[in-house]
Amino acid sequence: YGKNTIKFLRLHREGKKHFVKEVEVCAHLRLTSPQEYLEGNNSLVIPTDTIKNIVLVLAKKNGIPSLEEFAIDICNHFMTTFCQVAYVKTYVQEVPWQRLHEDGVPHIHSFICVPDGIRFCEAEQCRNGPLMVFAGIKDLKLMKTTQSGFEGFYKNEHTTLPERHDRILCGELFCKWSYGECKDFDFNCIWKKIRECILEAFAGPPDCGEYSPSYQKTVNCIQMLVLSRVSQVQVIEVVLNNTFYNVVDMKNLGLTNDKEVLVPVEAPYGSCACTLGRKKFFEA
Repeated sequence: YGKNTIKFLRLHREGKKHFVKEVEVCAHLRLTSPQEYLEGNNSLVIPTDTIKNIVLVLAKKNGIPSLEEFAIDICNHFMTTFCQVAYVKTYVQEVPWQRLHEDGVPHIHSFICVPDGIRFCEAEQCRNGPLMVFAGIKDLKLMKTTQSGFEGFYKNEHTTLPERHDRILCGELFCKWSYGECKDFDFNCIWKKIRECILEAFAGPPDCGEYSPSYQKTVNCIQMLVLSRVSQVQVIEVVLNNTFYNVVDMKNLGLTNDKEVLVPVEAPYGSCACTLGRKKFFEA
C-alpha cells in the first residue's frame, strides 16, 4: 500500500539565482505482517498521509540533487525509521522545466516547460537486501523524415503493406535502465549521457543521418550504443510506439504531392520493445 501522485515544487535559492525541481512521487510499502488485511489490526500501518508528509519533509531537508538520490533518500528513511517495513518502492518523475534564456543569457528566476521527454526513476529495497535503482525517460517524441525504410518482410495472402525504401520514422520512446549495484554515481551526468546516446543512435550523423531498416533495428542500435558508452548501465529496456504518416492524394486537386503533405495515422499503431543486458548480469 502507499501514496500515489505526491506532487510538489522544490525551490532552491542561491542568492538571486533560483533553481526548481517539480516532481511527482509514488511511495509504496510492504509491512512485515499482513495483519491489517487479515485481522483489521492497524497497529503497524503507517498512514498514507504520513507517507506523503515524510516525502515533503525529506524534500525540504535534503533537497533534490537528482531524482535517483531523492528516491534513495525515501527508501533509506523508511527502512531505517520503521522496523515494520519489509519493502519499500519509490517512483519519482520530473516536470521538464528548463531555465529560460533571453538573447542567449540565462534568466536568474524564470523557466519554460519543454516537453522533450520526461525523466523518471525508481528505487526499491527489501530489508536485508540490496538497494535497486532504475532510471529512464518516457514520452520522448522523435522523428526523422528520411533515411528509413521497411523492405524484405514476410508476405502471405493477408499482406497488403507495400515495401518502402524511403519513409518517415516517427515514434514515442520509453526507455528504462538499471544500474545494478549503486555506488557514488553522478546520476544527473549519466542520465544526460544516455539521452544523448538515444538521440545519436536514432538520428545518426547530423550531416547525413543513418539508414534504419526497421523500428526494431533502431531500438537495438539505441541499446547497443548506451551499453557501449555507459558502463554503469546493466540492463536497458526500450519501447518505441510508432506513428505512421500517409501521403495525401492530391490528384483530384490538380497537384502532385511528393511526400510534402502527410497525415498521421492515429490508430492502430505499431510498437516495438526489447530488453538488452550485459552477459555478466544474466549469468549472475
